[in-house]
Amino acid sequence: MKEYVFDTSALLTYIENEEGIETVESLLMKALNEENKIFISTVTMIEVFYISMQEQGRTVAEERLSLIETLPLTQESLMPNITKTIGEMKAVKSMSFADCCIAGLSKSKKAILVHKDPDFPILLLMNVLFAKLHRVFVETAA
Repeated sequence: MKEYVFDTSALLTYIENEEGIETVESLLMKALNEENKIFISTVTMIEVFYISMQEQGRTVAEERLSLIETLPLTQESLMPNITKTIGEMKAVKSMSFADCCIAGLSKSKKAILVHKDPDFPILLLMNVLFAKLHRVFVETAA
């Protein structure tokens, strides 16, 4: 069974029906059919909430969190076992803390990172395979 980590951009692609939605929907359908497993970081939930609240208000932000809770996703908290990984990424890469948390989850799970975030191609320097699919990027953690 393949495992994936959705970045905030992948979830927003799905929620906002953006270019690349076909890739995200396909992965979600496979998760429903137990063909794969999709993780999200608690940080992703925080990002969806605050971005939605800033752009569209509290009601929309709360509706989006409710929608995400209905999807076949496994939410992972920041656990001590990945703090070093996240810290190392933040120390040597010019990425946001949130992106380091999400990439750290992907690395710790050895899962495929699904995103369309321009900050993530820097992970190529960390032996991560990069592929572009329908404007949604999928990266395999090394």
